[in-house]
Amino acid sequence: MDALPPSAAGAVHGWGIRPRAGTLYAWGRNNTGLFGNGTTTDSSVPVRVSGLTGVRAIAGSKSRDTKYVLRWDGTVWAWGKNSYGQLGNGTTTDSLVPVRVSGLTGVRAIADSGVTGYALRRDGTVWAWGHNAQGNLGNGTTTDSSVPVRVSGLTGVTAIAGSGDTAYALRRDGTVWAWGGNFFDGLGPLPDPTLFTSVPIQVSGLTGVTAIAGGGLSAYVLRSDGTVWAWGGNNVGQLGNGHGGVGSRTPIPAQVSGLTGVTTIAAGPYTAYAVRSDGTLWAWGQNWNGQLGIGTISIPGLEVTLPVQVSGLTGVTAIAGGDENGYALRSDGTVWAWGSNNYGQLGNGTTGDDVPVPVQVPGLIGVTAIGAGWGTGYAITSFFAAHGQPQGR
Repeated sequence: MDALPPSAAGAVHGWGIRPRAGTLYAWGRNNTGLFGNGTTTDSSVPVRVSGLTGVRAIAGSKSRDTKYVLRWDGTVWAWGKNSYGQLGNGTTTDSLVPVRVSGLTGVRAIADSGVTGYALRRDGTVWAWGHNAQGNLGNGTTTDSSVPVRVSGLTGVTAIAGSGDTAYALRRDGTVWAWGGNFFDGLGPLPDPTLFTSVPIQVSGLTGVTAIAGGGLSAYVLRSDGTVWAWGGNNVGQLGNGHGGVGSRTPIPAQVSGLTGVTTIAAGPYTAYAVRSDGTLWAWGQNWNGQLGIGTISIPGLEVTLPVQVSGLTGVTAIAGGDENGYALRSDGTVWAWGSNNYGQLGNGTTGDDVPVPVQVPGLIGVTAIGAGWGTGYAITSFFAAHGQPQGR
């Protein structure tokens, strides 16, 4: 059941996890059960998510209270709040432990957008479940669904992402498609920025795209030439073009200033991150809690509107952005965190003041993927050797 499917050999999106690896750990905020271990108790050190093995990837950075994981057997599991059916198991009952999303097999990637979940299957189709007031499910309706429904008209999809009430799909031809809400111009140029679309439409002016990422109000793409482009809300400079301010936004994708040779992108609600081919990490946007990791904390109104290098990190292979935190995975399998620590989301056994430079999450080794939430960090690993015995095992 946990074996790597033959069709996934080579690892989608660069994942390098071994077929039977995949134990998931969480730390930080847990008041709504985001640890998936049956409790609502916060922890400043990593604890194991209950009952899951063979975990391949985690999503859920856009949702405050619901998490999603993809297992190597192609199934999707979820836990947390379920008021709109966002757990995808045919109910609206919350769960403090993982439950399987109904009817999904052969999944290769997952994403979320607020209280809506998304899955990309190996056949290139996209499926969605949960909240649908702004056409978030992409199936031509505005009716919520507690089980997955197919997003209309999309084939040949290679990657998916979520941003606020908007969802995105990258097709094999390098074009990007979007659906859902458009309050901050996340769909691209439309006659009325308050409109939404319940079926996917193409984002204008984008070709040669190789990766996509969603923030809280904005969207980002990596193009084949190593440049990063962004559009949507820009109130705290999260588009990385040197501008920003209350009400600032743009519906037209524009290049993030000064970045070349980028290999990986990610975003938090109001921050964005890019890894360059030399393994350095760059960040821009909101920095009120030090979530850019650049050694300083910015006051509101003095935002970081251009990319700045994250302090002291090299050999970065993956990144994840939370609401007030950033997380990085290095090539040696270690995890590093920075930003707010009021819930213990730095994972180093402490709580307290913001930390604007990366610190290592102790004891996590052999990590293959990371994730972030609203005050919570996640790591998928084969090993755990911290703080004595692993917690929750």
